[in-house]
Amino acid sequence: MNKLAFRTTGLIVKTLLNLSKARLSLHGTEHIPRGPSIFVVNHFTRLETFLFPYVVYTLTKKPVWSLANEALFRGAFGDYLKRVGALSTRAPDRDTLIVRSLLTHAANWIIFPEGRMVKSKKIVEKGKFMVSYAGGKHPPHTGAASLALRSEFYRQRLLALAAAECGEAERLLAAFNLPHIGVVSERQVRIVPVNISYYPLRARENLLSKLAVSLVGTLPDGLQEEMMTEGAMLLSGVDIDIRFGAPIAPAAHLDRPVVDADIVSEEGFGFDDPIRARGPMRREALKVMQRYMAAIYSMTTVNHDHLFAAMLRMMPRRRFGAQAFRKRVYLVASRDFTDVPVYKHKSLEENQVSLITDDRFRKFADFLDVAVEKKAVIPENGGLRRTLPKFTSPKDYHHARISNPVAVMANDVEALKPLQRSLRRAALMPMWRVRRSIVTQLLEREKVRFETAYQRHYQQGVSKSRDIGRPFFLKGRSRAVGVLLLHGYMAAPAEMRPLGDFLGARGFCVYGVRTAGHGTAPEDLARTTCEDWIESVDTGYAILENRCRKVVAVGFSGGGGLALELATRIEILAGVVAVCPPVRIRHPMARMAHGLDSLNKSLHRVNIGAGKSFILNSPENPHINYLKNPVSGVRQLERLMDNVAQKVPRLQVPTLILQSSGDPTVVPEGSMQLAARVGAQDRTYMEVHRDRHGILSGEGAIAVHRTIGAFVERVGRRTPRV
Repeated sequence: MNKLAFRTTGLIVKTLLNLSKARLSLHGTEHIPRGPSIFVVNHFTRLETFLFPYVVYTLTKKPVWSLANEALFRGAFGDYLKRVGALSTRAPDRDTLIVRSLLTHAANWIIFPEGRMVKSKKIVEKGKFMVSYAGGKHPPHTGAASLALRSEFYRQRLLALAAAECGEAERLLAAFNLPHIGVVSERQVRIVPVNISYYPLRARENLLSKLAVSLVGTLPDGLQEEMMTEGAMLLSGVDIDIRFGAPIAPAAHLDRPVVDADIVSEEGFGFDDPIRARGPMRREALKVMQRYMAAIYSMTTVNHDHLFAAMLRMMPRRRFGAQAFRKRVYLVASRDFTDVPVYKHKSLEENQVSLITDDRFRKFADFLDVAVEKKAVIPENGGLRRTLPKFTSPKDYHHARISNPVAVMANDVEALKPLQRSLRRAALMPMWRVRRSIVTQLLEREKVRFETAYQRHYQQGVSKSRDIGRPFFLKGRSRAVGVLLLHGYMAAPAEMRPLGDFLGARGFCVYGVRTAGHGTAPEDLARTTCEDWIESVDTGYAILENRCRKVVAVGFSGGGGLALELATRIEILAGVVAVCPPVRIRHPMARMAHGLDSLNKSLHRVNIGAGKSFILNSPENPHINYLKNPVSGVRQLERLMDNVAQKVPRLQVPTLILQSSGDPTVVPEGSMQLAARVGAQDRTYMEVHRDRHGILSGEGAIAVHRTIGAFVERVGRRTPRV
C-alpha cells in the first residue's frame, strides 16, 4: 500500500465530509480488536469503498487493505486502487497474501461479503440470506469466513510447531515469506461485523450529477443512478451511522478433533493441499458466514423511513387514512425494544408524539412526498391507496434507488425479525385498540416521567408535595369532548384542578398536563425550553384525541400561550381558551431576561459560572408556584409568546380569550391586541373584573369556570370539521 496515496484519500474523504452536509456517527468502536481483523461490511453505495477504509485506519492506526472486483482494476482508477491497498478478487496468490498479512498483523482487511453493491437492499429470501442483483441471486460469500479460519489455523499451527521445535515450522515460515516466528501475531484473528446505514435516502438530480453530464455527456445507466443517489445524499444531507459489532472469534470454530490434529501435525503440506481439516473448515465457514451476516443486518440503524415503508408493505388493506397509519407507526417508533437489540436512529430516540399530532418535524410528510412522487402511494378521497407493484423487488435493479425507493427502504429492515413482528402486530391491530394502546402508553409514560423528575430534582423545603405536580386524568361520563388543561409558568397541574373538577362534574373528560420542568424544582425548569413545553402539551393532546371525539384546549397564563400555540397547529381542535396570556409582562425582569440569559450563557462557556440565574418570585399561590424564577425560563416564555403572536393570524379554531382587568402580572392591553389578531371568525375577548392574575381560583372563580364550561359545551356541539 502506498501510504501517501492512502493519506491523500483520507484527506479527500475528510474534505468531502466537511464540504457536504453528511453527518458521520460511529457506534461500538470499543468492539474493535487490537489484533488482526477482517471487517465485514454491508455494501450499498460507492461511498463505502472510500469512506470505510479511512474510518478504520483512523481508529486502528493500521494499514487497511480491501478486496475489489477485478473489473475495477483498469486504467488510472485501477492504479489508484492498488496504491491505496485494494486487491483484485482474482489476483494470483490472493489468499496467501491475505493470510500472510493477518498472520503478522501487517494490515487489517475489509471485505464486502455480499460481493457487490446491493442497490435494492434485498438481502433476505424466504427467511434466508440471499443477495439479489441484476443477474439474479446468490448466497453471501464465505470468503471472509474462510480466510479468517485459514489465517487462525496457520497462526496456531506456526506457534504450535515452533514451540515443539519442529522443522516444519521453518518451512512454513519460508512458505509465507516470514523472517522468524517472532513476527507472528500472539493475538487471535477476529472477524468484525459492521453495518453502515444512511438516512434519509433521496435520489434526485443534483450538482454532481449535472456536472458529470456536462463534462462527460451521456453517462452509463448505472453510473448516472449512482451520481443521482449518492450525490443527493452528500449534498442535501445524510446521516451515516457506522456500527461495529462484537468480534467473532474463528478459533472457536476450529475446536474440532480433526482440525486440531492437522494444526499440530508435523507432516508437511502446502497451502492449497487437500487436508483432513478442509471439509470441516468449509462447513464451519458457512456457519461463520451466517453469524456475521446476521450480525451485520441486526445492527441496521432503524429510521422513520424504514418504519413507514415497512408498515406500508404490511398494511392488510390497500386503502387507509394517513392519521390512522401514523398512529400505527407511532406504536412501533415509541417502543423501547429493551428485550431485543434494535438500534434506532437518533431521531427515533426522541419523543415521537409529533407523529400522532401534527407531524411538525415532517418525518411522515417527507416520506409521503417520496412515496407519492414514485407512485407507491396515491392520495385518494381524503386517504391513501397503496400500489402493490411498488413493494415488490424492482425489475430494473440498477434503478431501484431511483424508481423504487420505498421498496428499498422496506427491504433494509427485513432481516430485523423483532422489528418485523412489532410492525406486523401494529398493522393488524384494530383501530380502537391502537387508540387505547396510545392512551395507556402515554398516561403511564407521563406518570413515570413526573416521578423520575421529582426524585431527581427534589429539594427539601423547595419542592411541593407530589400531588401538586402530578398530572391528572378525569375520565368523565362521555367521550364526546375532552378538555386539555394547561397550567401557567412556574406553576403545576394542581393550579388547574378546581377547573378540572368543575368540567369533570359536567361530564367532560379532562387531562391536566404537567409541563416539562414544572412541579419539581426551579432548577428543573431552568433546564427546559419552550419546545419541551410544547412537547408536553402535544402529549396531553394526543391522550385526549385518542380517547375523545373532540378536544378543547384551555390554558392559564403561560399555559394560555401554549394552548394558542397548539391551536395554530392542530386544525381539528374544537376550540381554545386562553386565560390571562402573558403577551406583555409587567415585571421589569421580562425586559432584561434576554440580555441576562445571553450573559449567563457566555459566562458558562468560558467557565466563569453564571451571573444572576434566578430572581425571587412572590406568587399568588405559593403552595403551588416556585418561589424562584429562572432567568432562562423567562426568556423561553418570551420566545413562546413571540411565536404565538406571529402565528395567531392563521388560527382558525373557535377562540375565547379571558383577561383580568386589574391583572398585576400581565398587561390587559396585550391580551386585547392578541385577540384582535386571531384569524378565526369565531373569536371572543372578555375582561373579568378582578384585581389579580389567578382568576381560575379564589373569589369569583366559579363565574369564570361557568364561562369556560359554556364555551366548551358550545364548541362541543359544533359539527366536526371535514
